Amino acid sequence: MITLSDKFKGNLAAAFTILVWGTTFIATKVLLKQFNPVEIIIIRFIIGWAVMWIVRPKRLKIKSVKKELLFALAGLTGVALNYLLETIALMYTQASNLSIIVSTAPLFVGIMAWIVFKQKLKTPFIVGFFICIAGVFFISFADQSNVQIHLIGDLLGIAVAIVWAVYSITMEKIGEYGFDVILTTRRNFFYGIIFMLPVSLKFDGFEHFNLWLKPSNLALLLYLAVFACAISFITWNYSLKTIGSVKANLYCYCSPVITTFFSIVFLHENVTGRMLVGMILTLIGVIISGELIPKFLKQRNKI
Repeated sequence: MITLSDKFKGNLAAAFTILVWGTTFIATKVLLKQFNPVEIIIIRFIIGWAVMWIVRPKRLKIKSVKKELLFALAGLTGVALNYLLETIALMYTQASNLSIIVSTAPLFVGIMAWIVFKQKLKTPFIVGFFICIAGVFFISFADQSNVQIHLIGDLLGIAVAIVWAVYSITMEKIGEYGFDVILTTRRNFFYGIIFMLPVSLKFDGFEHFNLWLKPSNLALLLYLAVFACAISFITWNYSLKTIGSVKANLYCYCSPVITTFFSIVFLHENVTGRMLVGMILTLIGVIISGELIPKFLKQRNKI
């Protein structure tokens, strides 16, 4: 039984996770100047997987094929596809752009629920969705000199949002089985690494051992592996288990603000007027689609 204390911890875990993940775009963008995307992803997740083995040296026993397939799906979407697409997208678009677009993931959760579970889409959701699309349009075409390049990255960003929605719903289902969160996360990492290995064979890399030992690179790698992978995935999966995928994903709305701030400070990215309009529209869209404004007004009328 999930208590009020568990829900409070779940909300706190979601907030912490988004705070950390909001900065990962910056760290990854810096590392992409010296390393290929697959190299970064596999190394960080192998380290994260090893850390969880050290923390919880216990094997997760699953006797159901159906449950095992759910773990495989979570590893494919939440680890392999999500981070592969996200890292490649950062090669074509700004970190601030990508964070805004990825924050639309809750919209795709709603659309998937409509298609798969036949849940009715409410008017605020539909209105918010089209406002988001308008915002993404402004962001993608903000730089007229690199429209095609930015568009590739932004489309990959939408793909990230879609696969993350699949992962969130899958993990909420896995959470119903009552497995240990650390063991669950480690199993997801295992499948994610397995799915990424075939892709890694097509990349010439993994020969940058000396570069990885450079203090700044090593610090960023350990931050991505330990905090952004091992710890943050555990806290995120805990939040999905306690407060559900819909409520947990509402915290994604804060991620663009965090990423944009740090991208301006550390990456010196320029935010044009058109990009600013796009960001505002997208954020308004996701807030309306989540019915946060209607709920706020309803609560205010009660006071």
